[in-house]
Formats: sequence, C-alpha cells, structure tokens
Amino acid sequence: MATSFSCCGAVSMLRTPTPLSRLSTFRSPSVSTIPNRFYKFRVKCSHAEAGVVDDSRSAPIDVVADVKSERVVVLGGSGFVGSAICKAAVSKGIEVRTSYLLWVMGRSRDVFYVTWDEVLTGATAVVSTIGGVGSEEQMLRINGEANVVAVNAAKEYGVPKFILISVHDYNLPSFLLSSAYFTGKRKAESEVLSKYPNSGVVLRPTFIYGKRKVGDFEIPLDLIGEPAESILRAIENFTKPLSSIPASDLLLAPPVSVDDLALAVLNAVVDDDFFGIFTIEQIKEAAAKVKV
Repeated sequence: MATSFSCCGAVSMLRTPTPLSRLSTFRSPSVSTIPNRFYKFRVKCSHAEAGVVDDSRSAPIDVVADVKSERVVVLGGSGFVGSAICKAAVSKGIEVRTSYLLWVMGRSRDVFYVTWDEVLTGATAVVSTIGGVGSEEQMLRINGEANVVAVNAAKEYGVPKFILISVHDYNLPSFLLSSAYFTGKRKAESEVLSKYPNSGVVLRPTFIYGKRKVGDFEIPLDLIGEPAESILRAIENFTKPLSSIPASDLLLAPPVSVDDLALAVLNAVVDDDFFGIFTIEQIKEAAAKVKV
C-alpha cells in the first residue's frame, strides 16, 4: 500500500562560538552563507497510508542531520593577498578568521608563537599567504619554516585542508631557483603535499596585481597588471615557442589578478576534488568557476 509523507521546515540550528583574543572574525550579515559550521536541523514529519486521513496529532519523527559548512583561517590576513581572500570569502558568506603576521626587528614571530587553540579549533581550511623578501636567513624562515610550522599545526588540530600561496618559477635557471626565496617556498610546498596528499593545495601565481594599500597610500598595481595580462594572453599562441628560453616567463608569463587568486582559493575551500599544484592558467580557471 502506498504511503505519503509530509514534513515541516527546520526548527533549530545549534552552534557555539569560539572566543578569540588575537583574531578577527569576518562575517557577512546580508548574504546567505556557504555554511560555516556543523548545524543540527530538527524536522517534524508525519506519515499516513493511502486512504487514511492524516492525523495532525500523530507523534512526530525527529530527524537530526549534520550539514558541513566552512570556517576558514587566513594566515597573514592583513596583507595584500590575505585581505583580498578575506573579502572574497565574506562576500560568499564564508566565516573567516585571520591571524596577523607581526614583524619585530625584521623577524616574523606571530606564526611561531600563536595560540593555535584560538586559531584552528573548528577550522575547515587554513590558507597561508605568509611570505616575504629580505636576507637569505629571513626568507628561509618566513617562506619556509613559518609555513612548515603552520602546516604541522593544522594537521595536528585536524584541519582537513591547507592552501598555500606560493610562487611561479618563471622558468628560471636552477642556480637562481636555489635562492632562499624559492627554496623556502618549495620547502613549504613539500610539507603541504606531504601532510595533505589528497586535500593540500599549492597555488603558484606570477606577479599579483590589484589595488595595494601601503600605509595610507594605495598603489594601483592594476594599472600595469591588467593591461599586461590582457596583452600577454592575446599573444600567448605566438609566445609559447619562446617558453623554452630560460627566464622567459619574467616577460611572457601573464600577471594574476588578486581577485582571481582569491576566488581560486575559495574554489579550493569548497571543492574537495581540488588539490595539488596549480599553475597560472589553472588559477584562472578555478576563479572562473566561482564567478559563475
């Protein structure tokens, strides 16, 4: 005999916020969120066999479902790339926490001494934008060691995804790639791919352009980067044969918009099939998916 079902809507959503002392939490008050926690929904249902009048007084059937949502931690969230990622995430309704990178006498301390309980508890993904230039020692410490510490902390706290903003190699000869800047980045990449073989993401952009704030000033890098990207993409069929020339990408690899990079990060956050190393073209493709 056929049976019919009727259900009323969700009754309650339960969540407990985590207190933060050294972090900023971004939320979007006006957008429906790409969920950012595990919510419990209680649904009241009743059923009746065909030909039998539905009795509204019948005992309800409680169904509790867990719906996974996103809570992203951005390391270096106050920087050029980090702030763009935070803004993009908030615009999509994703909850974001940021850990600010502090500099004391030219050395980064915050990532080494951060209270990870405050940062990583309940996180579903960590995005690291940590990087910098300086002496060989400083670049190894920031580009490499700081990110390695962050990867291992995320793994220890059970964060399921780690996304690293790295750098394109520009087709440079090996003696240039052996500098501390690149070796630090590659060390961090290896750690991500080792600890997160099926969910780690490494994005390798070229020159990143956009409106970059330095103190009270805004540097319009997009005035250079945007037309350069358009021109280089238009002629790429003609320049591809030149890619075998060492360091050719310094002139021929198209720049990457900071907005596209941020959207590619969001794609990595929500897409479980998105992992591994991603090139300039793949970053652009991933951003296009989120735009759609």
